[in-house]
Amino acid sequence: MNFAQPIAMLPQARPVLDVPPVLEEELEAAERESLIARIKSLLVERDAVLVAHYYTSADLQRLAEETGGCVSDSLEMARFGHASKARTLVVAGVRFMGETAKILNPEKRVLMPDLGAECSLDLSCPAEDFTRFCDAHPDREVVVYANTSAAVKARADWMVTSSIAAKVVAHLHAQGKKLIWAPDRYLGDYVQKATGADMLLWQGSCVVHERFKEDGIRELKALHPEAAVLVHPESPAGVIALADVVGSTTQLIRAAAELPHPTLIVATDNGIFHKMRLAAPGKTFLEAPTGGRGATCVSCAHCPWMAMNGLRKLCRVLETGDNEIHVEEDVRARAEVSIHRMLEFAARTGIGLAGRSGD
Repeated sequence: MNFAQPIAMLPQARPVLDVPPVLEEELEAAERESLIARIKSLLVERDAVLVAHYYTSADLQRLAEETGGCVSDSLEMARFGHASKARTLVVAGVRFMGETAKILNPEKRVLMPDLGAECSLDLSCPAEDFTRFCDAHPDREVVVYANTSAAVKARADWMVTSSIAAKVVAHLHAQGKKLIWAPDRYLGDYVQKATGADMLLWQGSCVVHERFKEDGIRELKALHPEAAVLVHPESPAGVIALADVVGSTTQLIRAAAELPHPTLIVATDNGIFHKMRLAAPGKTFLEAPTGGRGATCVSCAHCPWMAMNGLRKLCRVLETGDNEIHVEEDVRARAEVSIHRMLEFAARTGIGLAGRSGD
């Protein structure tokens, strides 16, 4: 069964309600510099390291790298934290990223600038609903995307990132296994088409990627015929079909540097432009359109929850120690199994993940 079949036959995701507005932090230059200096001092005082996702602000990405931290995808953020000697990890991203960091680093304190920074994919797949669905299909192996809660990862047999998802699913398909996939229906559809696997797809989606429009990309491409189109596989199939490169966050950054094209149309969160500009100075980066004529969007090519991270909140959490991530040990231990199964598969098959895992 795949996404092409009637919706009534497929598991239904819970609608994502009350999406926060995209509110970027507005700071005067003097306050900005004062906060940065204070944060740098606090990171040392608190024996803490900052790990930031590619979709956070340029300020946070620069600050993470200037202080010996990490800017990457969610899994590499957690793995970097494990390798770090710091006793405290500060995760600038969304909640599931903080949970993943805690799953792989139970001995460390994990803080976040804002515990209200959620993810539409995570929210669309409540653990209780997902568990009931899995229990109703005991003959299927359960594969979940990284963008899920600790409890959902604990119910899964495998956790995967976007760059390794098709490889893991192809491996399971070759063994004759039928699968449950959650939560992103677009990434699941992309993987199912690539592998031919028998997959039941949970009907979740990303509020950013699902709004990219193929007609808008065609029109933008007509205006910039010299451009290549880079697409994250959380996007709709029609958008993916227009891509010169489909890949994870890290894979798209690498493609931006390696492609000869002077202009790049990018269908993923525009927070990634900071790293792309560093990787490919002199190139022009264009946001893929998120709506047709007269349309409005919730995300407008930037995750509203990622925008909840900022220098003021980061400084406050370092001062107070608030916003700590906790994961019950039973849940953490089971979730760790699904993550390590992927890591062991990557090591066994020679698929490199470090710095390239992607979400």
